[in-house]
Amino acid sequence: MAEAKMGEDFIKHEFDEAIAIQRCIVQAEERLSTAHPEAEAKRSIERGLKQDQKFLQQLEQLGGEHGATGEVEEVAGGLQQLMQTVLETAEEAESEAYEAHAVLLNLKRKQQDSASAMLKIAREMKDTKLRDAASEFEKGTKDSANELADLLAVLAVKIATGDGATGRAAQA
Repeated sequence: MAEAKMGEDFIKHEFDEAIAIQRCIVQAEERLSTAHPEAEAKRSIERGLKQDQKFLQQLEQLGGEHGATGEVEEVAGGLQQLMQTVLETAEEAESEAYEAHAVLLNLKRKQQDSASAMLKIAREMKDTKLRDAASEFEKGTKDSANELADLLAVLAVKIATGDGATGRAAQA
């Protein structure tokens, strides 16, 4: 009986963390979709925002079935604080937007780990609804993270080579 409780407690914990991180991702995308200096990155973040809002709803629904509400624990809290800190200055300079973009990417990578764990748990529990949702979540998060990583590299090159100011002036 204790093992079942530990197992259910762990599932709740995983959902709480995934919900809290997903909320942070959505909030970050809402800010960066307007504050990011690169038009292509803005479009990518806007697309990600729509998908991530859907994933958040799914996580809240599925997590609710296990008593999860998105309680913020240590890891999620630390990542949320970091995201808030870098978002405060994201509009000040391209290098600051780069930092916020990098933290958003880190949050997405964290969600990839959560999605993978959820998928394996769902398969073990033979929960097809959770399995299908976790599979979609894993693929969507991976694709979005890869796109963000590519765009982060583009921004890094612009900042490093001094093309950032030229690119920003051309966008204005």
